[in-house]
Amino acid sequence: MKKIVLLCSAGMSTSLLVTRIREAARSQAYDAQVDAYPLSQAEKAAAHADVVLIGPQVRFQLDDLKKRLSCPVDVIDMMAYGTMDGAKTLAQAQKVMGE
Repeated sequence: MKKIVLLCSAGMSTSLLVTRIREAARSQAYDAQVDAYPLSQAEKAAAHADVVLIGPQVRFQLDDLKKRLSCPVDVIDMMAYGTMDGAKTLAQAQKVMGE
């Protein structure tokens, strides 16, 4: 099972996207745990994550998070985020993980 963590300012704006990613994973029979957390819990949330995706509104934190976390980190595609496209975001997570 792959663990995908989404981070945003408060962990709220990504909650719908988490649901959409879970639906996309289920439809592809892809075994993944997907959760959203506020940026303030980055280290704890990412402790066992395979990938961390951050909301576009906190993209300025990307370089800092890449230094602090031991897993790959990327910014969620702005179009996928804006349209809450779970399949596209799942595909991005898979790509960042090298799948």
